Amino acid sequence: MSVSLTKGGNVSLSKQAPGLTAVTVGLGWQAGTGCELDASALLCDRSGKVLSDEHFVFFNNLSSPDGSVRHSGGGSPVDGDDQRIQVDLTRVPDRVEKIVFPVSVYDDAGRGQTFGQVHRAHIRVLDQDNGTELARYDLAAGGLSAETALVFGELYRHGAEWKFRAIGQGYASGLAGIATDYGVAVLKDAAPSQAPSPNPPPATAPQTSAGPYAPPAPPNPPVAGPSAPAFTTSPSPTGSSTVTCFFDPNHGPGTTTVSWSPQWGVPRPVQTCGGCAQRVQTTAPPFYTPPQQGYPQPVAQGYPQQGYPQQGYPQQGYAQPYADHDHHQQGGGRRFGTGALIGAGAAGLIGGALLNEAFDDDEPEVVVNNFYED
Repeated sequence: MSVSLTKGGNVSLSKQAPGLTAVTVGLGWQAGTGCELDASALLCDRSGKVLSDEHFVFFNNLSSPDGSVRHSGGGSPVDGDDQRIQVDLTRVPDRVEKIVFPVSVYDDAGRGQTFGQVHRAHIRVLDQDNGTELARYDLAAGGLSAETALVFGELYRHGAEWKFRAIGQGYASGLAGIATDYGVAVLKDAAPSQAPSPNPPPATAPQTSAGPYAPPAPPNPPVAGPSAPAFTTSPSPTGSSTVTCFFDPNHGPGTTTVSWSPQWGVPRPVQTCGGCAQRVQTTAPPFYTPPQQGYPQPVAQGYPQQGYPQQGYPQQGYAQPYADHDHHQQGGGRRFGTGALIGAGAAGLIGGALLNEAFDDDEPEVVVNNFYED
Protein backbone atom coordinates (compact mmCIF):
# COMPACT_ATOMS: atom_id res chain seq x y z
CA MET A 1 0.00 0.00 0.00
CA SER A 2 1.33 3.42 -0.98
CA VAL A 3 2.08 6.02 1.68
CA SER A 4 0.98 9.59 0.90
CA LEU A 5 3.42 12.14 2.30
CA THR A 6 3.25 15.83 3.05
CA LYS A 7 6.15 18.28 2.88
CA GLY A 8 8.93 17.11 5.22
CA GLY A 9 7.44 13.64 5.77
CA ASN A 10 9.40 10.40 5.28
CA VAL A 11 8.80 6.68 5.01
CA SER A 12 10.99 3.56 5.19
CA LEU A 13 10.97 1.89 1.77
CA SER A 14 12.78 -1.16 3.15
CA LYS A 15 9.87 -1.75 5.53
CA GLN A 16 7.29 -1.07 2.83
CA ALA A 17 8.90 -3.70 0.59
CA PRO A 18 11.25 -6.09 2.44
CA GLY A 19 14.14 -7.22 0.22
CA LEU A 20 13.84 -4.11 -1.96
CA THR A 21 16.78 -3.88 -4.41
CA ALA A 22 15.75 -1.31 -7.05
CA VAL A 23 13.21 1.49 -7.36
CA THR A 24 11.78 3.73 -10.05
CA VAL A 25 11.30 7.41 -9.21
CA GLY A 26 8.49 8.92 -11.27
CA LEU A 27 8.04 12.70 -11.59
CA GLY A 28 5.03 14.35 -13.21
CA TRP A 29 3.40 17.77 -13.70
CA GLN A 30 1.03 19.80 -15.81
CA ALA A 31 2.83 22.79 -17.32
CA GLY A 32 1.54 25.75 -19.30
CA THR A 33 1.95 26.09 -23.04
CA GLY A 34 5.63 26.28 -24.03
CA CYS A 35 6.87 25.54 -20.49
CA GLU A 36 9.36 22.66 -20.40
CA LEU A 37 10.63 20.94 -17.25
CA ASP A 38 13.64 18.68 -16.73
CA ALA A 39 14.16 16.19 -13.89
CA SER A 40 17.64 15.29 -12.57
CA ALA A 41 19.40 13.36 -9.77
CA LEU A 42 22.34 14.24 -7.49
CA LEU A 43 24.36 11.50 -5.75
CA CYS A 44 25.62 13.17 -2.53
CA ASP A 45 27.97 12.12 0.27
CA ARG A 46 27.66 12.62 4.03
CA SER A 47 28.45 16.35 3.71
CA GLY A 48 25.50 16.87 1.38
CA LYS A 49 27.70 17.59 -1.66
CA VAL A 50 27.71 15.68 -4.94
CA LEU A 51 30.54 13.13 -5.27
CA SER A 52 31.67 14.61 -8.59
CA ASP A 53 30.25 16.34 -11.65
CA GLU A 54 29.79 12.88 -13.21
CA HIS A 55 27.45 11.99 -10.34
CA PHE A 56 25.04 14.73 -11.46
CA VAL A 57 22.54 12.87 -13.67
CA PHE A 58 20.46 15.11 -15.97
CA PHE A 59 19.53 15.56 -19.65
CA ASN A 60 23.21 15.97 -20.69
CA ASN A 61 24.46 13.08 -18.49
CA LEU A 62 21.87 10.30 -18.38
CA SER A 63 23.82 7.85 -16.16
CA SER A 64 26.11 7.93 -13.13
CA PRO A 65 29.66 6.50 -13.56
CA ASP A 66 28.75 3.26 -11.73
CA GLY A 67 25.42 2.85 -13.55
CA SER A 68 23.43 2.81 -10.31
CA VAL A 69 21.30 5.82 -11.38
CA ARG A 70 19.94 6.14 -14.93
CA HIS A 71 17.71 8.82 -16.47
CA SER A 72 15.06 7.62 -18.92
CA GLY A 73 15.09 10.87 -20.88
CA GLY A 74 12.18 13.04 -21.94
CA GLY A 75 9.99 10.47 -23.68
CA SER A 76 6.24 10.13 -23.58
CA PRO A 77 4.55 10.15 -20.14
CA VAL A 78 4.06 6.75 -18.50
CA ASP A 79 1.20 6.28 -16.03
CA GLY A 80 1.14 10.02 -15.35
CA ASP A 81 4.92 10.33 -14.96
CA ASP A 82 6.50 12.79 -17.41
CA GLN A 83 10.04 11.56 -16.62
CA ARG A 84 11.47 8.60 -14.73
CA ILE A 85 14.79 7.83 -13.06
CA GLN A 86 15.88 4.24 -12.31
CA VAL A 87 17.90 3.55 -9.12
CA ASP A 88 19.65 0.23 -8.46
CA LEU A 89 20.06 0.32 -4.67
CA THR A 90 22.54 -2.57 -4.69
CA ARG A 91 24.97 -0.67 -6.94
CA VAL A 92 24.85 2.71 -5.23
CA PRO A 93 28.38 3.46 -3.88
CA ASP A 94 28.84 3.25 -0.12
CA ARG A 95 29.94 6.89 -0.06
CA VAL A 96 26.53 7.99 -1.31
CA GLU A 97 24.30 8.94 1.63
CA LYS A 98 21.39 10.35 -0.36
CA ILE A 99 20.07 10.85 -3.90
CA VAL A 100 18.30 14.18 -4.47
CA PHE A 101 15.68 14.66 -7.23
CA PRO A 102 15.25 18.27 -8.45
CA VAL A 103 13.10 19.54 -11.35
CA SER A 104 13.94 22.78 -13.19
CA VAL A 105 12.33 25.02 -15.82
CA TYR A 106 14.22 24.82 -19.08
CA ASP A 107 15.61 28.18 -20.27
CA ASP A 108 13.73 30.03 -17.57
CA ALA A 109 15.73 33.25 -18.03
CA GLY A 110 15.20 33.37 -21.79
CA ARG A 111 11.53 32.48 -21.68
CA GLY A 112 10.62 34.15 -18.41
CA GLN A 113 8.83 31.06 -17.09
CA THR A 114 8.49 29.89 -13.49
CA PHE A 115 6.76 27.20 -11.45
CA GLY A 116 3.81 29.55 -11.19
CA GLN A 117 2.79 28.05 -14.55
CA VAL A 118 3.08 24.46 -13.26
CA HIS A 119 0.21 22.54 -11.64
CA ARG A 120 -0.40 19.09 -10.16
CA ALA A 121 3.28 18.24 -9.74
CA HIS A 122 4.16 15.00 -7.97
CA ILE A 123 6.95 12.54 -7.19
CA ARG A 124 6.45 8.88 -6.36
CA VAL A 125 8.59 5.79 -5.67
CA LEU A 126 7.77 2.39 -7.19
CA ASP A 127 9.18 -1.08 -6.59
CA GLN A 128 11.07 -1.73 -9.82
CA ASP A 129 10.44 -5.46 -9.69
CA ASN A 130 6.62 -5.37 -9.66
CA GLY A 131 5.74 -1.69 -10.27
CA THR A 132 4.00 -1.28 -6.87
CA GLU A 133 3.82 2.31 -5.66
CA LEU A 134 5.49 2.58 -2.24
CA ALA A 135 5.30 6.33 -1.51
CA ARG A 136 3.91 9.51 -3.12
CA TYR A 137 4.19 13.26 -2.54
CA ASP A 138 1.86 15.72 -4.30
CA LEU A 139 3.15 19.27 -4.24
CA ALA A 140 0.61 21.83 -3.05
CA ALA A 141 -1.07 23.70 -5.89
CA GLY A 142 -0.77 27.49 -5.90
CA GLY A 143 2.11 27.54 -3.41
CA LEU A 144 4.73 28.36 -6.03
CA SER A 145 5.24 31.55 -8.03
CA ALA A 146 8.77 32.87 -8.76
CA GLU A 147 10.60 29.53 -8.37
CA THR A 148 12.43 28.26 -11.44
CA ALA A 149 13.71 25.03 -9.86
CA LEU A 150 12.34 22.75 -7.16
CA VAL A 151 13.69 19.81 -5.15
CA PHE A 152 10.81 17.31 -5.13
CA GLY A 153 12.28 14.66 -2.77
CA GLU A 154 15.22 12.44 -1.89
CA LEU A 155 16.21 8.85 -1.21
CA TYR A 156 18.57 8.47 1.77
CA ARG A 157 20.23 5.82 3.89
CA HIS A 158 19.14 5.20 7.47
CA GLY A 159 21.42 2.50 8.82
CA ALA A 160 20.75 -0.57 6.67
CA GLU A 161 17.46 0.87 5.36
CA TRP A 162 16.55 3.12 2.46
CA LYS A 163 14.02 5.85 3.16
CA PHE A 164 12.23 8.52 1.11
CA ARG A 165 11.57 12.12 2.22
CA ALA A 166 9.23 14.73 0.67
CA ILE A 167 11.08 18.07 0.36
CA GLY A 168 9.38 20.68 -1.89
CA GLN A 169 12.15 23.31 -1.61
CA GLY A 170 12.12 25.98 -4.33
CA TYR A 171 14.94 27.97 -5.98
CA ALA A 172 14.66 31.23 -7.93
CA SER A 173 18.07 30.67 -9.59
CA GLY A 174 17.14 27.63 -11.66
CA LEU A 175 19.09 24.41 -12.01
CA ALA A 176 22.38 26.32 -11.72
CA GLY A 177 21.39 27.49 -8.23
CA ILE A 178 20.68 23.92 -7.12
CA ALA A 179 23.96 22.74 -8.64
CA THR A 180 25.83 25.43 -6.72
CA ASP A 181 24.23 24.43 -3.41
CA TYR A 182 25.16 20.80 -3.94
CA GLY A 183 28.71 21.48 -5.19
CA VAL A 184 28.35 20.82 -8.93
CA ALA A 185 31.00 22.81 -10.79
CA VAL A 186 29.70 22.28 -14.30
CA LEU A 187 26.79 24.71 -13.82
CA LYS A 188 28.18 27.10 -11.18
CA ASP A 189 29.13 29.76 -13.71
CA ALA A 190 25.59 29.82 -15.05
CA ALA A 191 24.01 30.83 -11.75
CA PRO A 192 24.67 34.59 -11.95
CA SER A 193 23.49 34.75 -15.57
CA GLN A 194 19.97 33.47 -14.87
CA ALA A 195 18.49 36.91 -14.30
CA PRO A 196 18.49 39.22 -17.37
CA SER A 197 20.74 42.22 -17.01
CA PRO A 198 18.90 45.55 -16.84
CA ASN A 199 19.31 48.05 -19.65
CA PRO A 200 21.89 50.74 -18.87
CA PRO A 201 20.46 54.22 -18.24
CA PRO A 202 20.75 56.72 -21.11
CA ALA A 203 23.81 58.91 -21.05
CA THR A 204 23.21 62.50 -20.05
CA ALA A 205 25.16 65.58 -21.02
CA PRO A 206 27.65 66.67 -18.36
CA GLN A 207 26.59 69.70 -16.36
CA THR A 208 28.97 72.60 -15.96
CA SER A 209 29.41 73.99 -12.47
CA ALA A 210 29.34 77.68 -11.62
CA GLY A 211 32.91 77.79 -10.38
CA PRO A 212 36.13 76.43 -11.89
CA TYR A 213 36.93 72.81 -11.25
CA ALA A 214 39.54 72.26 -8.60
CA PRO A 215 41.20 68.83 -8.67
CA PRO A 216 41.37 67.10 -5.30
CA ALA A 217 44.63 67.40 -3.46
CA PRO A 218 46.77 64.25 -3.59
CA PRO A 219 47.01 62.34 -0.33
CA ASN A 220 50.05 62.91 1.81
CA PRO A 221 52.70 60.24 1.33
CA PRO A 222 53.19 57.99 4.33
CA VAL A 223 56.05 58.97 6.58
CA ALA A 224 58.32 56.13 7.56
CA GLY A 225 59.02 56.02 11.27
CA PRO A 226 62.58 55.86 12.61
CA SER A 227 64.00 52.42 12.99
CA ALA A 228 65.45 51.33 16.32
CA PRO A 229 69.28 51.10 16.31
CA ALA A 230 70.81 47.71 16.84
CA PHE A 231 72.56 47.29 20.21
CA THR A 232 75.81 45.40 20.60
CA THR A 233 78.10 44.91 23.56
CA SER A 234 81.15 43.57 21.75
CA PRO A 235 83.82 46.01 20.51
CA SER A 236 83.29 46.48 16.82
CA PRO A 237 84.75 49.21 14.61
CA THR A 238 82.04 51.35 13.11
CA GLY A 239 84.04 53.08 10.40
CA SER A 240 83.21 56.77 9.95
CA SER A 241 81.04 57.21 13.07
CA THR A 242 79.38 60.57 13.83
CA VAL A 243 79.39 59.86 17.61
CA THR A 244 82.24 61.55 19.47
CA CYS A 245 84.24 60.02 22.31
CA PHE A 246 82.14 59.69 25.46
CA PHE A 247 84.93 60.79 27.80
CA ASP A 248 86.25 63.70 25.75
CA PRO A 249 84.69 64.92 22.48
CA ASN A 250 88.03 66.48 21.56
CA HIS A 251 89.48 62.97 21.18
CA GLY A 252 87.52 62.53 17.98
CA PRO A 253 84.81 60.04 16.96
CA GLY A 254 83.81 57.18 19.24
CA THR A 255 84.67 54.13 17.18
CA THR A 256 84.71 51.49 19.92
CA THR A 257 81.94 50.28 22.21
CA VAL A 258 83.08 49.42 25.74
CA SER A 259 81.31 48.64 29.00
CA TRP A 260 81.89 51.49 31.47
CA SER A 261 81.14 51.19 35.20
CA PRO A 262 80.65 54.60 36.86
CA GLN A 263 81.34 54.91 40.58
CA TRP A 264 77.71 55.35 41.62
CA GLY A 265 75.92 53.66 38.75
CA VAL A 266 75.55 50.43 36.85
CA PRO A 267 77.71 49.32 33.91
CA ARG A 268 76.52 50.54 30.52
CA PRO A 269 77.92 50.60 26.97
CA VAL A 270 79.56 53.83 25.73
CA GLN A 271 81.25 54.91 22.48
CA THR A 272 84.87 55.96 23.00
CA CYS A 273 87.99 56.63 21.02
CA GLY A 274 90.67 53.96 20.84
CA GLY A 275 92.84 55.43 23.62
CA CYS A 276 89.99 55.82 26.09
CA ALA A 277 88.76 52.33 25.28
CA GLN A 278 92.19 50.91 26.13
CA ARG A 279 92.31 52.79 29.43
CA VAL A 280 88.83 51.59 30.40
CA GLN A 281 89.71 47.99 29.61
CA THR A 282 93.05 48.04 31.48
CA THR A 283 92.08 50.13 34.53
CA ALA A 284 90.41 48.58 37.58
CA PRO A 285 86.96 49.90 38.52
CA PRO A 286 85.71 52.58 38.83
CA PHE A 287 87.60 52.72 35.54
CA TYR A 288 88.80 55.68 33.62
CA THR A 289 87.04 58.99 34.25
CA PRO A 290 87.53 62.21 32.28
CA PRO A 291 89.76 64.91 33.77
CA GLN A 292 87.86 67.31 36.03
CA GLN A 293 87.50 70.92 34.95
CA GLY A 294 87.68 73.90 37.35
CA TYR A 295 89.34 74.15 40.75
CA PRO A 296 91.10 71.03 42.04
CA GLN A 297 89.44 69.21 44.88
CA PRO A 298 91.28 69.38 48.26
CA VAL A 299 93.06 66.27 49.31
CA ALA A 300 91.75 64.80 52.56
CA GLN A 301 94.22 64.95 55.45
CA GLY A 302 94.91 62.25 57.93
CA TYR A 303 94.73 58.58 57.30
CA PRO A 304 94.94 57.32 53.75
CA GLN A 305 91.49 56.60 52.43
CA GLN A 306 90.83 53.07 51.42
CA GLY A 307 87.14 53.47 50.59
CA TYR A 308 84.44 50.89 50.67
CA PRO A 309 84.77 48.17 48.05
CA GLN A 310 82.41 48.55 45.13
CA GLN A 311 80.01 45.67 44.72
CA GLY A 312 81.17 43.17 42.15
CA TYR A 313 84.73 44.54 41.66
CA PRO A 314 87.94 43.96 43.73
CA GLN A 315 89.45 47.23 45.07
CA GLN A 316 93.16 48.04 44.80
CA GLY A 317 93.28 50.88 47.34
CA TYR A 318 92.29 53.84 45.15
CA ALA A 319 91.05 56.83 47.06
CA GLN A 320 87.34 57.45 46.69
CA PRO A 321 86.52 60.93 45.34
CA TYR A 322 84.15 63.04 47.37
CA ALA A 323 80.66 63.35 45.98
CA ASP A 324 78.56 66.47 46.32
CA HIS A 325 75.58 66.74 48.66
CA ASP A 326 72.96 66.56 45.92
CA HIS A 327 74.41 63.37 44.53
CA HIS A 328 74.15 61.68 47.93
CA GLN A 329 70.55 62.72 48.27
CA GLN A 330 69.70 61.29 44.88
CA GLY A 331 71.80 58.17 45.37
CA GLY A 332 69.96 57.11 48.50
CA GLY A 333 72.23 58.34 51.41
CA ARG A 334 75.80 59.42 52.34
CA ARG A 335 78.68 56.98 52.58
CA PHE A 336 81.66 57.71 54.90
CA GLY A 337 85.24 56.51 54.49
CA THR A 338 87.45 55.14 57.23
CA GLY A 339 89.25 58.48 57.65
CA ALA A 340 85.99 60.30 58.13
CA LEU A 341 84.94 57.87 60.82
CA ILE A 342 88.29 58.17 62.66
CA GLY A 343 88.13 61.96 62.43
CA ALA A 344 84.63 61.95 63.82
CA GLY A 345 85.81 59.75 66.70
CA ALA A 346 88.71 62.09 67.51
CA ALA A 347 86.39 65.08 67.49
CA GLY A 348 84.13 63.24 69.91
CA LEU A 349 87.00 62.59 72.30
CA ILE A 350 88.11 66.23 72.28
CA GLY A 351 84.54 67.43 72.80
CA GLY A 352 84.15 65.04 75.73
CA ALA A 353 87.32 66.35 77.37
CA LEU A 354 86.10 69.92 77.08
CA LEU A 355 82.76 69.05 78.60
CA ASN A 356 84.50 67.21 81.43
CA GLU A 357 86.61 70.28 82.18
CA ALA A 358 83.54 72.50 82.17
CA PHE A 359 81.74 70.36 84.71
CA ASP A 360 84.68 69.74 87.05
CA ASP A 361 83.73 69.28 90.73
CA ASP A 362 86.54 71.55 92.05
CA GLU A 363 85.12 74.66 93.71
CA PRO A 364 86.12 77.78 91.77
CA GLU A 365 87.08 80.99 93.36
CA VAL A 366 84.19 83.44 93.59
CA VAL A 367 84.81 87.19 93.58
CA VAL A 368 82.26 89.32 95.41
CA ASN A 369 82.74 93.04 95.81
CA ASN A 370 86.40 92.65 95.01
CA PHE A 371 86.90 90.46 98.07
CA TYR A 372 87.96 86.84 97.97
CA GLU A 373 85.76 84.55 99.87
CA ASP A 374 86.91 81.04 100.80
